[in-house]
Parts: sequence; structure tokens; C-alpha cells
Amino acid sequence: MTHDIKRSIAAFICGLVFATGLAVSGLANPDKVLQFLTLNANWSPALLFTMLAGILVTFAGYRWVLRRGPIFSDTLHLPTRTDVDQRLLVGAAIFGVGWGLAGFCPGPALTALSSLHVEPFLFVAAMIAGSLIEVRVVPGS
Repeated sequence: MTHDIKRSIAAFICGLVFATGLAVSGLANPDKVLQFLTLNANWSPALLFTMLAGILVTFAGYRWVLRRGPIFSDTLHLPTRTDVDQRLLVGAAIFGVGWGLAGFCPGPALTALSSLHVEPFLFVAAMIAGSLIEVRVVPGS
């Protein structure tokens, strides 16, 4: 099997595990997300537990890869840029506002498409449109 096929299989498995985690945790349901983001009597800590589990898995995975080395490449590609700039802040703000308003972020929205409800389709269409606009409008994208 070539490296490209192995990489595609690994990417598919990772995506499947991620989507399954989103579905099992209820994060494909925007009401669940909004229950976490709204600090009132209906507050739900489910998202907090999901984030903590993700952080633990990521921490363990990074430690393993840093010790063992990359699987599908000769070199490990780590970010080299660590400064916070305007693009990062604006992007994070848009992401947060969109998440708070719609109850979706990209991963759960794609997972929620399987529900065949209209809301995730509208969100994904808006996300794609926003990405296309950003590529045409923002220099260096």
C-alpha cells in the first residue's frame, strides 16, 4: 500500500472517530451546545466533559508522536508561528459568534447533516459561502 492510500485511510478513520464522538456527545445537536453556552438554570456541563476528553486524548497523542515520530511522513510538521495577529483574532471572534448564534461549528454541522434537518444544511452552505468570499477578499488566503 502506498503512503497516499495509508494517509487517506488514516484520515478517514480519524474523521469517523471524530464524527462518532460528536454524535455520541450530542454536540451535533445545537440545543446541547447552547445549553452549555447559556449560563442559566438549564446549563449543561456536557460540552465541558467532551472538551476535557478531547484535551486528554490530544495530550496523549502528541506525547506519543513526539516520542515515536510521525507515521506517514519523514518529518514532523509542527507550527512555527506562535504570535497572535489580527487574522487569528478576527477569525476566532467570527467562529465564536457563529457558534453562539447557531449552536454549530464546522465539525458538528457536518455530522448533523445526517439528521436531514434544514438548519445544518443552511449552516454548511453559509460556511462554504463565507470560505469562498474570504479566499477572494482577504489578501494572502
